[in-house]
Amino acid sequence: MEVYRITLAKYAKQLIAPGSEARWNSRGYFVIYTAGSRALASLENLVHRDSEGLKSLFKVIVISLPDEIGIAEISIKGLSENWTKSNNLYLTRQIGNTWLTSLSSCVLKVPSAVIKGEFNFLINPAHPSFSTIKIESLEEFEFDSRLK
Repeated sequence: MEVYRITLAKYAKQLIAPGSEARWNSRGYFVIYTAGSRALASLENLVHRDSEGLKSLFKVIVISLPDEIGIAEISIKGLSENWTKSNNLYLTRQIGNTWLTSLSSCVLKVPSAVIKGEFNFLINPAHPSFSTIKIESLEEFEFDSRLK
């Protein structure tokens, strides 16, 4: 299976988890966020950057997840009705932090808060299977200048 990560070009040659807080993890919990498509990866970036930030040099990292790698899944049915709201981030962070520390799987499939019906894939770099995940390719990427 392939997943996608759009990142600044200077960080694209390796899979790095910055440890910054995000929807599914608290600060200090290291996770690599990827998306099920290039389009979703693009939109996920768009909602987290201002228009100036979109003018930087980016790459798409195409990541290969081996068929035998463990992928757990968070069902949207198991989440509260307002899980996408910013004042409820503590709920999804708790889920992600628990998953990360349990080492129960290397990858966690989570619903996207940006596009209903789409999915992001979180990668736990502390999991023993992480070494089987490979960067398949790097692709040039430029945000369309009409995006704001």
